[in-house]
Amino acid sequence: MSIYNIMDSDENIVNGIDEYRLLSMPEQSEKRVSGFLENVLIVSSSEQSINLFSQLLKAERCGRTDYAKSGSEGRQLISQCEYDLVIINAPLKDEFGENFALDTVQMTSSGVILIVKTDIEDEVESRVSPYGVFVIGKPLSKVIFYKAMGLVKAMRNRMNGVRSENVKLQKKIDDIRIINRAKCILMEYLSMSEPQAHKYLERQAMDLRLTKIEVAKRLLSTYEN
Repeated sequence: MSIYNIMDSDENIVNGIDEYRLLSMPEQSEKRVSGFLENVLIVSSSEQSINLFSQLLKAERCGRTDYAKSGSEGRQLISQCEYDLVIINAPLKDEFGENFALDTVQMTSSGVILIVKTDIEDEVESRVSPYGVFVIGKPLSKVIFYKAMGLVKAMRNRMNGVRSENVKLQKKIDDIRIINRAKCILMEYLSMSEPQAHKYLERQAMDLRLTKIEVAKRLLSTYEN
């Protein structure tokens, strides 16, 4: 298996295989999770590892990619932009990176991949995975990295679906409230019963070729203003 050996010093190297050959290898045949990562943040103290992650992300056709070399820089960026994915190559120059990963998942809806040495991978994973942080050991396998990205995409797709359903549900609730307010106005000012007010709104919507919510809003604007 082709492996990136991303060291912890600034002298990060690709171990055992030519970098160009590795990054130019055909994509794996396994099915990838669909989805577009519009904004990605790479947090690493090493310029070379940043370049390697950037090359890996190109194969995923990601959009904008930002970079930070410390946890403090990363925190500043996540406060300014909503990222689909945050990649943290631990340790960082001002902290290990675990707390930053936890802060990111708790403060944002970003997917987070935390990369640590293999000998502490299980220990770190036990602490952060319950919060939704994906942990990968290094030396870093290209295949495992893409699988982790697939999990992040799947999670983002699900979150976006839930968010979309919540928006639709909230709109329905808001529409019901507006219609009920319009019914109350008809009952108060025109002495209609609730069934009569309901039928009135339906008839007006049909006659005026409007939706019931549009008729209700017109009534509210007339009687409440």
